[in-house]
Amino acid sequence: MDWDDVRPKAAGLTLGETLETLSVAELEARITALQAEIERVSAELKKKKAHEAAASALFKS
Repeated sequence: MDWDDVRPKAAGLTLGETLETLSVAELEARITALQAEIERVSAELKKKKAHEAAASALFKS
């Protein structure tokens, strides 16, 4: 058995795919989804930077 068969396939957007075949509504939905993903990634990055700063401050003392 291959682990790729066990893992669920990612549904949704594929970066770099052709956009020419998408409708206006599909493009707008794609923008909305990408903006939500940017916000999610930014929040995680902020948490990791705060954690990193806290660890750095602890070891500088």
